[in-house]
Amino acid sequence: MNEFRGDLSPPFEITEPARWRAPIIFNSPHSGTVYPHEFLMAARIDMAALRKSEDSFMDELIAGLSGRGLAVVNVNFPRSYVDVNREPYELDPRMFAGRLPSFANTRSMRVAGGLGTIPRVVGDGQEIYSDRLSIEDALQRIESLYKPYHRALRRLIAKVHNDFGTAILIDCHSMPSVGVSRDETRRPDLVIGDRYGTSCTPLLADVIQNTMQRLGYTVGRNKPYAGGFITEHYGNPASGLHAIQIELNRAIYMDERTRERNANFAKVAADLAALAEACAAIPLSDLGPFQTAAE
Repeated sequence: MNEFRGDLSPPFEITEPARWRAPIIFNSPHSGTVYPHEFLMAARIDMAALRKSEDSFMDELIAGLSGRGLAVVNVNFPRSYVDVNREPYELDPRMFAGRLPSFANTRSMRVAGGLGTIPRVVGDGQEIYSDRLSIEDALQRIESLYKPYHRALRRLIAKVHNDFGTAILIDCHSMPSVGVSRDETRRPDLVIGDRYGTSCTPLLADVIQNTMQRLGYTVGRNKPYAGGFITEHYGNPASGLHAIQIELNRAIYMDERTRERNANFAKVAADLAALAEACAAIPLSDLGPFQTAAE
C-alpha cells in the first residue's frame, strides 16, 4: 500500500469480509500515499515534508481485520491533497485565486489553522503551495475524491446498520509522540475521541480503553483529539450508529524521524486485532438503537 504512485485509481478501497462477524467498520482516512504528479509539481515543499501529514502505516495495521469478519476502509490519496475528515467545503480564501462560492465555510477553526478540506499547511505548519490555486481545481478534487468516498462510506454504514440493527465506525489515526506546545508532555500511547461522549455509547469507549490498558498501553480521552468530522458526522448513538476515533502514538510502532516501521510494529497490529475482537464481543443489544424517554 505504501508506494508512491502517480494515479488515483482507486482513490479509496473498501474490503468487506466474506462473512460478517460483527457490525464494525475500521476506517483509515489519512494513511494515503498516492501523490498526484501535478500536486507534487505545485508544492513548494518536498515529499519528506508532505509526508508529515500522513497517518503512516495505519492502513497496514488494520488491513488484516477483514479476515476477522469486519470491514476495512482506507483512502489512497494523501490528506494534504484532500482531507475527507473535514466538512466538504472548509476552504481557506487565502489559498485561491478568485472568490469562493457562498456555501464555502471559510471561518472554521480548522480553516484558520490551515487544515481545511484542501489543506494549506502540512502537520508541522509548513505552507504546501508556491502559488494560489484555482477554485475549479479545489472543487474538482472535492467532486471526484471527497464526495465519492463519503457516498461509499454512507452506503456501507447503512448496509451494516440495516443488517445488524446497529453499526460501529472506528476511525483510525496516528499522532506525533509530542505536541507542538512546550507545556505538553509526551502523549499517551492511545487517545480515544468520542466527541466528549456524544458520538457513541460510553460502553464502546470503555471497552477500547480497558482492552488497550490490559495490553499495556497508556490511554487518554478526547485530549488533544476529540474526533473530527467523520466521528461527529456519522455518530448517532440513539439510532444505533456509533462512531469513535482512535489516535495511536506513532512512536510505539514507527521511527518518527525515518518514517520506518520499528520492531514493535507486528505487536501493535496484533494488539489492534485483539481490540477488534473485544469490540466484536459487545452484545448487539447493548448497542441500540435506543428509544428516548419521550418515545
